[in-house]
Amino acid sequence: MKKGRRNAWAVQNMKWEENIRRVVPYVAGEQPNKPGMIKLNTNECPYPPAPGVQKLAAQLDCDRLRLYPDAHTAPLVEALAEYYRVKPGQVFVGVGSDDVISMAFLTFFNGKEPVLFPDVTYSFYDVWAELYRIPYKTCALDESWHIRPEDYKQPNGGVIFPNPNAPTGLLESLDRVEEIVRANRDVVVIVDEAYIDFGGVSALPLIERYDNLLVVQTFSKSRAMAGLRIGFCIGNEKLIGYLNDVKYSFNSYTMNLPAQVLGVEAVRDDAYFKATTARIIATRERVKGELKELGFTFPDSSANFIFASHKEIPAQKIFQALRQKDIYVRHWDKPRISDYLRITVGTDGEMDRLIAFLRDYLAETKRE
Repeated sequence: MKKGRRNAWAVQNMKWEENIRRVVPYVAGEQPNKPGMIKLNTNECPYPPAPGVQKLAAQLDCDRLRLYPDAHTAPLVEALAEYYRVKPGQVFVGVGSDDVISMAFLTFFNGKEPVLFPDVTYSFYDVWAELYRIPYKTCALDESWHIRPEDYKQPNGGVIFPNPNAPTGLLESLDRVEEIVRANRDVVVIVDEAYIDFGGVSALPLIERYDNLLVVQTFSKSRAMAGLRIGFCIGNEKLIGYLNDVKYSFNSYTMNLPAQVLGVEAVRDDAYFKATTARIIATRERVKGELKELGFTFPDSSANFIFASHKEIPAQKIFQALRQKDIYVRHWDKPRISDYLRITVGTDGEMDRLIAFLRDYLAETKRE
């Protein structure tokens, strides 16, 4: 084939790209796998799942894997409904809270007005909005990294925000959350509570008063099951019904059998769940004091991470120094937060090693 014809053929056959849905994808935290590393960059739980989960996983009947799982995830829905004292019809389960929120974007955010969420927040929100062609507008957090309720009293097509927020870790009071929900009765308001178990008061009691409120939680953090991908939301039965309609139009068998079975066992072991979160909270509070002594400042986190900035050394420089020693934390080169590191709370031993390295590194840097 002559060169001119080949080029014309190539141009003609690239026309399919004109119909591609182009988005800037979400960038997940790095997932290194090195012996002896300290992984504090993706907010996973540093402790194993409940003992009952581990035991049941070892006993799982693999013959059942040839069959489709329960499309309605009924045992897990019922376990969550019992635990949170709601009706099963008020619970929706998905493959991680990301799946739940994505489905909620697709289901509820279809108006012409923009969806509102904070400017510094979970960085998947704008990705979903772009993917589903949903107009959106970000509302700037104040100088103390808090949400300003008045920003959410403008015309909008829906509201979503995390509480505690990510990556700041700051918790908004239940009164402030309710102020936002009350001001937006004509749209759906989603409160993303991925980190609520580490020191916050859930907005779940508000769902009895507000039929437009959806509260999302996850097993990935406090229940130590990020690898199984279990998320859920609770709200008015009509909201959950609409979510299920979309789910069953998309993929009926979204959650696999092991996740359903082991998820139920995780919910049952409440004592282990509470002991684990208490352990992480105690470590977080200790490490806050040690970071302050080293010259770091940070919002008062109510999550399983600390959003820290050093008064003298740039975050990028500290990030690279830690990485060279196989200590992984999260850093974003974005407006307002480029000089902060998000540090997941690990085990006491891991945090001791982090603090020891930072102490030596900062002392050496000052001598230079």
